[in-house]
Amino acid sequence: MSTGTGTGAGAGVAERLAQGWPLGAPPADYVLGHVRAVLADRVLDNALVAVRDGRIAAVEAHPAGVEADVDGQGLLCLPGLVDVHSDGLEKERLPRPGAELPLEFALLSFEGKLRAAGVTTAFHGAAYEQSDGQGLSRSVESAEQICRVVAGRRDGLVDHRVLHRLDVRCPEGLAALRGRLDAVDGIALVSHEDHTPGQGQYADRRYYEQYLMGTRGLAEDEAREHVDRLIEDRDGRLDIREEALAYLGERAAAGGVRLLGHDPSSAPEVAALRERGGAVAEFPTTLAAAEAARDLGMPTVMGAPNVLRGNSHNGNASGRDLVARGLVTALASDYLPSGLLAAALLLAEEGLATLPAAVALVTAGAAEVAGLPDRGTLAPGQRADLVLAAPGHPWPVVAAVLRDRSDESEES
Repeated sequence: MSTGTGTGAGAGVAERLAQGWPLGAPPADYVLGHVRAVLADRVLDNALVAVRDGRIAAVEAHPAGVEADVDGQGLLCLPGLVDVHSDGLEKERLPRPGAELPLEFALLSFEGKLRAAGVTTAFHGAAYEQSDGQGLSRSVESAEQICRVVAGRRDGLVDHRVLHRLDVRCPEGLAALRGRLDAVDGIALVSHEDHTPGQGQYADRRYYEQYLMGTRGLAEDEAREHVDRLIEDRDGRLDIREEALAYLGERAAAGGVRLLGHDPSSAPEVAALRERGGAVAEFPTTLAAAEAARDLGMPTVMGAPNVLRGNSHNGNASGRDLVARGLVTALASDYLPSGLLAAALLLAEEGLATLPAAVALVTAGAAEVAGLPDRGTLAPGQRADLVLAAPGHPWPVVAAVLRDRSDESEES
């Protein structure tokens, strides 16, 4: 096989990029050499990755004396990371209370953080809900704006997509999401959630009260009274919840959405999710829910920050424990893109997963969750979304990101 493409062989990663490749936009044909390629089932030391027409053509041992366009210098070569649930954009837009930035600028700024984290595909949460004053400026209007701005960023250094999040007790959110999904060309990723304290993510309402005390400065009795009013108000919307779940089930059955159930807490809840056409269990809060998802053949997503900390911030299931039990398909950044690769390599370092299995949690597994079969593995025919990283002790460092941009993806 001829490996050189005439663009200069043997240069180091940073030097080669500086010699003329626009950041993240390599030529359609090139060869990357001397890397440790993390494959689906093993690590191939001193490997060569050949790219043709923006797709991986071959991953094989690097023959002695064969030059490459870029010398990977023994770095890990991974598929580009896929983040299936990111709320980081809303935090980038509102870095502190009262300091809201233009969303277009926030997306551009946040893109830099995604790139630095090795993320090449990101699903930004658009929350169709009414804010409870948690400091995240969530509203139906902001969700619609996120969808528009993300759709308009088609020439970026990251494949930006939307995760549509519906609060199933929000009638305004349901009405707006209906209109949004009618306009989506293709299959939309949709997550339904019910953040009413006392169930789901906040099964123990005291965690929600503590959250309010920390974010809004409420006294203990004020937080307790606020949650009492919130529960009473939301209990009056159970009919909306049933309408929303029925609608999403119909859309899922018709093939219009890939449906994720947020924070399932029990085996019966997971079974009900599956019955209505749900495809993914997102952030199960208990071991029983995660086991039920596995038994039903449903992929499961957990949060990378949970893995990094070693536990959930609100008393729910530990991501490390579920990974060790083989119950996790993918990790999502939730709100911390840099946590994805760090969490994956930490799992491998601690022996809770092999390196290929740990990397798959943020690549192939995440691509499976999102329904994107064209990325996530170092295999012929896959998109040439590549990350070069130094493992580091204790934390990895991303050295370079190369993303195929030969055909910008359609909005989803």
